[in-house]
Formats: sequence, structure tokens, C-alpha cells
Amino acid sequence: MSMIGRFIDKLLPSGRITIVSASGQRETYGRGGPGKEVTVRLHDKGVLLSILRNPRLNIGEAYMDGRISIENGTILDLLELVVGANPFEAGGHKGTLKKKHGNPLKALIRRRNDARRSRRNVAHHYDLDGRLYRLFLDPDLQYSCAYFTDPANSLETAQADKKAHIAAKLDLKPGHRVLDIGCGWGGMALFLNRIAGVEVLGVTLSEEQLAVARKRAEEAGVADKVKFELIDYRSVTGRFDRIVSVGMFEHVGAAHYMEFFGKCRELLADDGVMLLHTIGKYGKAGVPDPFTDKWIFPGYHLPSLSQMQAASEEVRLICTDVETLRVHYAYTLRHWLNNCYAHRAEIEALYDERFFRMWEFYLAGGIVAFEHGAMNNFQVQYVRDRRALPLTRDYMAEAEARYRPLARS
Repeated sequence: MSMIGRFIDKLLPSGRITIVSASGQRETYGRGGPGKEVTVRLHDKGVLLSILRNPRLNIGEAYMDGRISIENGTILDLLELVVGANPFEAGGHKGTLKKKHGNPLKALIRRRNDARRSRRNVAHHYDLDGRLYRLFLDPDLQYSCAYFTDPANSLETAQADKKAHIAAKLDLKPGHRVLDIGCGWGGMALFLNRIAGVEVLGVTLSEEQLAVARKRAEEAGVADKVKFELIDYRSVTGRFDRIVSVGMFEHVGAAHYMEFFGKCRELLADDGVMLLHTIGKYGKAGVPDPFTDKWIFPGYHLPSLSQMQAASEEVRLICTDVETLRVHYAYTLRHWLNNCYAHRAEIEALYDERFFRMWEFYLAGGIVAFEHGAMNNFQVQYVRDRRALPLTRDYMAEAEARYRPLARS
């Protein structure tokens, strides 16, 4: 226990961690002070060494497998204590792609997401039992960062405001043809049609999401105006006045960024506008989190702003607006995690206790990454023609003021 004790004492500026060994021995580490106090119980002799060998992967797997448990506090408390001790602003969480993998080009080649692999990766996560998502998401099934105009807002209100916020940046006109890349369960596409009278094609690689989205369009009586297809974005044809993509770019893969932006430019009308909403990284992008990559989102990559700009610049998409949503996703994830706790028995009935702990660790890890780590959300607007949008940004505020009441109704 002395090795881990020295490590914890050095790591934590405040707070304490008590570790209970498999034999029942208790030792407390940390400098005390106003921080959290968490008790971690180890359930076998080998788990501590396993965690020390590869903490980014093995602490999550140990928790998921029940090899460790939290007796005083929660797994979120533990992660807040550890990750919060070394926040990005203080120099922590630096990108490590080149350092750990030698040649960055070779690392990207190994993680290529062709159409077949992309379909398989999407199915791994989004084709889970749809009842799971209905238990922790808002009623519109928005599975991306909400927009909290007030931190006290409900999840439903914040997700409605997110849709209004994005729609306002698209400068929509009735009759526009819109492409929604990675349309999820159809909520954004249906909203854009409802508030702006546009026609929307939503594309997804998830059969579960496709079925729900089509059913929702039929029930709303707009299936002739809002259509959904099971198709890779690289296979879409035609031209669109507007392109929106929310929470999909994370699955493109760094090796395909130029391909993605090149395809979007091809699909975008000469006077078209594109709005890309994605999780991203402050500073330089690094390798994916190994737990998330293995168990949650295989094949994902979180871009830095410089990566996005370098790829879009190569195909002459002009960046016209950038917004960084710093902690909005942390608020969102806290709502999702609380909803999971409220429906724990139902989630375990759908899957099992091990799955619940995996999901809990995934959401808790996301919270600390957005509150203390290098993760954020980018909303980036692109055009082909510099004159495609009004001269000032006033149109965004004016449109959002119109759309927000409609979104909440």
C-alpha cells in the first residue's frame, strides 16, 4: 500500500482517500483540508497492481467488474477528487499522441474508420435497447450537449434551448433543403421543419435510431418533408442549402477529417451554411481515453480546434463563427447520471449490474473531463461563399429569440 500512498499524498492538494485492502486493512492518504473524503474497498489482492499498471483503463474496468467499490461517496466523488487535483488550466491533461505512439501518422492509419467499421462502431453504442436512452435522456431523446441559459434549468428546457441556439446559427429560410448528418432519433430534424418550414434529410448508421426517427416523422404528419435514411455521410448525393451535424463528428476519426469536410463542401450549395457541433479538446488533441474507446465509443476521436480548422481550410470551407461551450456538457451529464441513479433498477433489469457500473463510470468520467479536464464543445459555422450570411451576427440573436419559445412549447 506504500506505493499508492506516496502517489496519492503527492497527487492530492486537499481531500483524503481511505483504501481498504482485500484483507480488511485500512489506510488513509492525502493532505486533508476542505476536499472530499472517499473510501475505496479493494476486493482482491491483484486489483491495486492492475490499476497502477494502466490506471486510465483499469480503474474503470475494476469498478465495472466489482473488483473495487466506493463505500464513502461515489465513483464520481473519487474521480472529482483525483482529476480535480490536476485541472487542465493548471497544466494537466496534455495531448500525448506523439509521445505515446511515436509516429502520429501510423497511429491515425491504425484507427481508420471506413464505412463498414463506422457502421459497426455506431451499432455498438446507438443500437442498445432504446428503453435505456428513454430512461436517462430528455423526452426528445437529445443525446448531445444541452445549452444552459440558466444552470438551474431542467434538462428538457436546456435541450430545447440547444436546438434553438443551433437553428439560429443556420439562418434558415422556408423551403431550404437541410441535411442532418448523424440525425439521432430525429429530434433536431423535426424541430427545424417545425419552426422554419424547411425540408430535412437525416442520415444515420443506427438501425434503432432510424426506426424511431421515421416513426416520429409519420406521427407528426411530416414524413414527406422530414425523411431519414440509413446511409453513411460519404454516400449522400445532391446539394443542400444547409448542413447541420450534432454529436457525430466525434465518430469520424482524425484520419478522415479532410474527407469529411471535403464531402460537406461538395454537398453544400454555393450560398449554403453549415453548423458543426462536436465535443472537442482544449489545446492539442491526444489519444482517445482507453476505457471509453474499448467499452463505450469504439473508434472515436475528439478534435482540437486546430485540427478542425486545418482540415476545413484545405477544402476551402470558410469558418464564419466559433463558439466554445465550456461547461454546458458537465451540467448535461450530471442530469443524465442523476436520471440513471433514479432508474437504476430498471437499467439493471434491461442489462445487469455490471452494465450499470460501466455506464455510471462513463458518465462520471465525462463530468470530470468537462469540469476539470481538456474536454469542451465546439460549435463551428462554415460557408463556401463569404457573402452567404448577413454582415453582422445580429441575425443569430434575433432568430434565437423567436425560436426559443417555440422550442420550449
